[in-house]
Amino acid sequence: MAKADHMLAILMLLRTRRKMTAQQLAEELEIHIRTVYRYIDALCMSGVPIVSETGRDGGYFIPDHVKLDPLYFDPAEQKALLHAAKFIRESGYPQEEALERAIGKIKRYTSYAQAERLGQLEAGLEVIHPPANVRISGELRLLEQAIEAQCSLDIVYDAGYENTSTSRTLDPYGIVHWKDKWYAVGYCRLRAAVRCFRVDRIRSMTLTGNTFDKPGTFSARNALLESLQGHTGDLEEGLVTVRVQGGPQALNDLCGHWMFGHSLTEREKELAVFKVEEAYLYTHAPYYLLSFGGSIRVLEPEPLRACLADIAAKLVEYYKS
Repeated sequence: MAKADHMLAILMLLRTRRKMTAQQLAEELEIHIRTVYRYIDALCMSGVPIVSETGRDGGYFIPDHVKLDPLYFDPAEQKALLHAAKFIRESGYPQEEALERAIGKIKRYTSYAQAERLGQLEAGLEVIHPPANVRISGELRLLEQAIEAQCSLDIVYDAGYENTSTSRTLDPYGIVHWKDKWYAVGYCRLRAAVRCFRVDRIRSMTLTGNTFDKPGTFSARNALLESLQGHTGDLEEGLVTVRVQGGPQALNDLCGHWMFGHSLTEREKELAVFKVEEAYLYTHAPYYLLSFGGSIRVLEPEPLRACLADIAAKLVEYYKS
């Protein structure tokens, strides 16, 4: 911990614990007692009115009339930060260690009563994430480094389910967390266009040393959503109407899928109508629709029904053999 951090820590401890001896401060911060004396002197020289009281019950304290409120979070802010950390843990977030240190400071520099309250608040919320890829955090840290430095990356990307990979140079503009997956969004020099890449499918990445200029108005979030949706605005050309019948829960799950959720145009209790880009309709969509088994039924278009039947028949033959 840097000198400034230790000095701030002393202020916060004296504010929350009311009175502490130099020995207590040294033990709490895991520093030498002579270092505590030096920091106390430095704080006093900078104008902080720390009072030293001698005797058996003595110690250092800050008078009650001294206001240091800007250094602290109020109870609602503390609760929000603790709960936000719950959502971030296990997601692969690249700055989790720094976040844990910040949360540790909140807990350390509270009074005993406040600490007990924060413990109850933290225990009252639980978040379950799907297991994150163990290497995601390292990849995200490298991506953050490249984004901050505006430095291009050479990446090897796994494009699909058949172990096909391509090498390309990416100018990373931003990273987005969407539905428990991390995406790198930027300019792909192989395709000469903005593309989105799932970070868990990037097999390797290397900083090139070449720099780029990020467009000033670029939004990685909007670029990802447009990519997932496959179309923008009210563009109707190339879209196919898909009518699906099924149980309410099955349709709810279907509408939560990245492709169908953005394409929903009509919803009733046991019917959902989508407008889906034709390019996706006969590639990704059939396999996802088949995962629902008999809980949904595609009413139209007829070519999609035929495609589902053909895939199902081939799967039967495959597993029979």
